[in-house]
Amino acid sequence: MRFTRRTLTAALALATVAGFSHQAAAADKPKVALVMKSLANEFFRTMEDGAKAHQKANAAQYTLVANGIKDETDTAAQIKMVEQMVAQRVQAIVIAPADSKALVSVLKNAADKGVLIVNIDNKLDADALKSKDLNVPFVGPDNRAGAKLVGDFLGKQLQAGDKVGIVEGVSTTFNAQQRTLGFQDAMKAAGANVVSLQSGQWEIDKGNTVAAGMLREHPDLKAIMAGNDSMALGVVAAVKAAGRTGKVQVVGYDNIAAIKPMLKDGRVLATADQYAAKQAVFGIEIALKALAEKKKQSELPAEVKTDVALVTKDSK
Repeated sequence: MRFTRRTLTAALALATVAGFSHQAAAADKPKVALVMKSLANEFFRTMEDGAKAHQKANAAQYTLVANGIKDETDTAAQIKMVEQMVAQRVQAIVIAPADSKALVSVLKNAADKGVLIVNIDNKLDADALKSKDLNVPFVGPDNRAGAKLVGDFLGKQLQAGDKVGIVEGVSTTFNAQQRTLGFQDAMKAAGANVVSLQSGQWEIDKGNTVAAGMLREHPDLKAIMAGNDSMALGVVAAVKAAGRTGKVQVVGYDNIAAIKPMLKDGRVLATADQYAAKQAVFGIEIALKALAEKKKQSELPAEVKTDVALVTKDSK
């Protein structure tokens, strides 16, 4: 009996030590928050899937908390999300901000509390960051260059003087502005005339409404360029409703799965692939490396460029 008690006592002691070791290991493992824009957008669902797959493959290295807002313009909800992540004591926040300026203050507060901040997808406003004396690395593609790739491909189908429209994303976001500039660069080079520029707020329905209005106002419109593929889906529907399929070219940006059959049958001429599944992973890896090296926010690089590629029906 005495032997059994000793054995039991030893076993309990070992179990207690093992339990403490497990808790210590878990405590040592950084918690990373991924804060995205609208999960109604296939692009961000793909981004989330890529991040979760990466965490699963690296489960011993970090834990992941992934969140997204309901629609692209709900900036207040995203600000609250950042505050919640700080309250949950995450070590890093990787964020695709819904607004390039409005998120800077809450991210500054997070950084002041020791949370590492990494910016993906939509670049935070440089002046807003400077006003808060905050350095945040942007990990993502050159949106202007990506949109110009798409616009240049469209330009080969146009003639000088042709009228075109641009359905822009949320106008206060850096990536929307950059994609519009890229489209405009391409149209200027092609000699086409941009007769309408309106925001579809990154969403299918709003993109559809804006495109329908453009087609009514400009019955001789030759093409519509959409700042993302969600809006491009809405544009395609508007072109069809107007009886202009095959007469009005449509291009997008993001290469979401829903756009691929439209590329094949010609309803969409081209889009850009900025590798949604990898974007969050790139940001997470930058954050994990900085945490491992105990780098301060101010010591992080200002920018890390990622790839963007033209996608057409002939792309493999």
